[in-house]
Amino acid sequence: MRFLPVSLTTILVELADLDETLALFASLQNDPVEGVEETVPAARTLMIRFRPEKISAETLVARLSSRDLSAKIAPSDNLVEIPVHYNGEDLADVAELTGMSVDEVIRRHTESEFTVAFCGFAPGFGYLVGGDPALHVPRRQSPRTRIPAGSVALAGAFSGVYPQNSPGGWQIIGTTPEKMWDIDRDPGALFQPGYRVRFFDMDKAGRTVDVPASAPRTSRPETTKEGPHFEVLAAPMPAIFQDLGRFGQTGQGVSASGALDRGAFNAANRIVGNPVNTPCLELTLGGFSFKSTSRAVIGIAGAPCPVTIRTADRSFTVQTHIPVSLEPGDVVTFGQPPKGMRCYLAVRGGFDVAPVLGSFATDTLAVVGPESVTAGTILLLKGEKNNLSSVSINEVPAFDPPATGDVVTLDVVLGPRTDWFTQKGLDTLTGQLWQVTPQSNRVGIRLSGEVPMERRDSAELPSEGTATGAIQIPHSGQPVLFLADHPLTGGYPVVGAVAEYHLDLAGQIPVNAKIKFRPIGPFAEIAAKSK
Repeated sequence: MRFLPVSLTTILVELADLDETLALFASLQNDPVEGVEETVPAARTLMIRFRPEKISAETLVARLSSRDLSAKIAPSDNLVEIPVHYNGEDLADVAELTGMSVDEVIRRHTESEFTVAFCGFAPGFGYLVGGDPALHVPRRQSPRTRIPAGSVALAGAFSGVYPQNSPGGWQIIGTTPEKMWDIDRDPGALFQPGYRVRFFDMDKAGRTVDVPASAPRTSRPETTKEGPHFEVLAAPMPAIFQDLGRFGQTGQGVSASGALDRGAFNAANRIVGNPVNTPCLELTLGGFSFKSTSRAVIGIAGAPCPVTIRTADRSFTVQTHIPVSLEPGDVVTFGQPPKGMRCYLAVRGGFDVAPVLGSFATDTLAVVGPESVTAGTILLLKGEKNNLSSVSINEVPAFDPPATGDVVTLDVVLGPRTDWFTQKGLDTLTGQLWQVTPQSNRVGIRLSGEVPMERRDSAELPSEGTATGAIQIPHSGQPVLFLADHPLTGGYPVVGAVAEYHLDLAGQIPVNAKIKFRPIGPFAEIAAKSK
């Protein structure tokens, strides 16, 4: 085992093969280590997030080093059968790569029994192993920008089914009508780690399969204009509900998501006296406007948006980071922030919104969470009920948000794949400024530099877990800094990760600002703490 740093709270365990990875994962499931918060298995690695106040990285490494990796995982009793139209646009290429006929490729694929090794990339995307080794083919040299949902594909030793429309580089051999991910099904992912999977040619078999039915959605009262509510008048950028994140769903390929500026999110709730983790609206840039139909108290934190309130007889501006009282008929409008990107709107008592998979976080990549808030949306309010505390009148911003053109320095933990880059590449990472491009969003900040980062070679990295703040380097050599809605696993090397205490700052960096990466120490494997 190699133990590699990912961030201040995450390590990556590199193992010999998938069997060892799954053995260590099963060992931790059966005999957990206190302080471990989450484990994400992948092809040859296990990413482990831990709480440093409970266990150090060195002590965790010592505990993991003694684990027995020889045990084989018992086959699951769960068998999922997937009907396939073998009509994929890469089917002929796969036949050529393997030296087989198209019919032989189909025969070997349908006669294989696969196992779901792990989930990642997107909710419901299972990495299937155990197929015929003759079907091992490389990814496409040029990934597609859009692969349709239901595409059955091959890449390396894996087979899989794309659960939603997404970019990807796997070789498509067919399509299935089955819904691989359904938020109204329990569990939502048709593939779960450990499940056995078989494919059959539905054009020849003449049969169907039973798929777990979706549960009827919990009926919510039809949204009306009765009772306390906000009526959204304008939302040039859709607002989204957020909390501190959705944890415990990595087995289905669902990452945590959550507020990009957690400090501002928490401050907004304190301003109005809400309990911790009450959902807020995350507003990006300006233009959002709403009308209140009742008395309410709101709090705004994060980017210093100019906020205007128009009453029946006057108009005035209010500051962020203080409680603001509203009367029926008041119209609140957010201007363009001179600094930062995002602010958080809390209302005393909270918004009346339903959780999805146990959280109010909206994951824009996975499309999981409450619906986006646009013009015309009616935001129901819970009103002042129990568990509220006094409003806070002494909140201040945790930092001065950056403006367009500013240079923002972010501390970086080097790893886990720093050694995939030449010294020149590492000097490029830390020695030049990287400009934030307009293609940035909640998934990640896409950066552009005059000199691309140089790798040692063009080897393909097996998919492995990724953390919020990871700096991933695709073939272009231009970094992508992952934010909260990043994919759970990725196939490009990560050179380092932004230190956790700078993640809120990263979430506020606007387009055309520049980033300077500052390593907080050299890259080194983690050694076990001697007893």
